[in-house]
Amino acid sequence: MKRVNVRVSGLVQGVSFRQFIVEHARKYDVLGWVRNNYDGDVWMVAEGEEAAIEKLIEAVRTGPPEARVESVEVDKCEATGEFEEFRVRN
Repeated sequence: MKRVNVRVSGLVQGVSFRQFIVEHARKYDVLGWVRNNYDGDVWMVAEGEEAAIEKLIEAVRTGPPEARVESVEVDKCEATGEFEEFRVRN
């Protein structure tokens, strides 16, 4: 199990980006959360099998059709096992 902390910049708020991430995380059996940040970025913390995490990050780099992803910063670390699902966090 791996954990990633991800910051996504660009046109990523107001374009269903969080829901896009939730759908893909659940598809790949990844747990954690996603939220909008006050500066216009989207933040995600995700835990799962390494291959599933990589698939999710690949999807995040593309985003939904309305989004324009400019950068994706990924910090990898060890999983804590604290999550039971993947959800939008306020």
